[in-house]
Amino acid sequence: MSVELELWLFAVAAGTSLLGGVLGMASGVFIVPVLTLFGHLDIHSAIGASLVSVIACSCASAAPFLQERLTNIRLAIVLETATTLGALTGVLLVGVVPISLLFALFGLVLLLAAAQMLRVRRQTAQPSSVRRSSWQLDASYPDAELGGEVAYEVHRLPAGLGLMYLAGLLSALLGIGSGVLKVPAMDTALRLPIKVSSATSNFMIGVTAAASAVAYFVRGIITAPIAAPVALGSVLGALLGARILLRMPTARLRVMFVAVLVALAIEMILNAFGVSLTHRTT
Repeated sequence: MSVELELWLFAVAAGTSLLGGVLGMASGVFIVPVLTLFGHLDIHSAIGASLVSVIACSCASAAPFLQERLTNIRLAIVLETATTLGALTGVLLVGVVPISLLFALFGLVLLLAAAQMLRVRRQTAQPSSVRRSSWQLDASYPDAELGGEVAYEVHRLPAGLGLMYLAGLLSALLGIGSGVLKVPAMDTALRLPIKVSSATSNFMIGVTAAASAVAYFVRGIITAPIAAPVALGSVLGALLGARILLRMPTARLRVMFVAVLVALAIEMILNAFGVSLTHRTT
């Protein structure tokens, strides 16, 4: 592999991880389309590289969220049981699901991510007193903008576990870390504040991706020349993205990122039907 390609992979991983960190998502939702559409990598190789990126992002950006008490660790452990089971199911389907269907699924996931980001722009949280539900998973976090502790309760845990299983399954098939599915699931089913959903999802995605990455590595899909620059770039981008997310409002950036997601979704769906706007070759 040439030095130019390794530097390009490093730059792509750093850029996509930074975007993912700013928006509270894993980098896989960006990196797989970029590697397949512009780097002309086989989609399975891109998914393997993305899983490495997701693990690196989760490890690098988890600390700032933990320091700010945004991550609900107890809830993450409970939900991860369902997500990991879904990821292992997805691994069994790798190679069985047609590539055209993978492109179509990824396009739909990108559209879902765009819709989720638009919803985030309209959400606000209000300070309140802490109340404990029967699940003993409720908590609170400090919010500088609201000037106090924001308390929240965990609702409809069984429904949330079911959605986490589906998120893990798609994570293994698409290499996206499933953050774009976990965040809206926590928002709609569990009714968590968006900041808590993003931070807790970020904590979980590394475990989910690791369950899938082992199988990809054994099958030879993950290779060191691709994984190494992707991992290094992802760590750098994730650290910067997490810092930006904690210190800057992201409302002005969301419209631009939604446009990017929609454009990539259209391209991926067109690829599912054999049409490529970027003249992709395999």
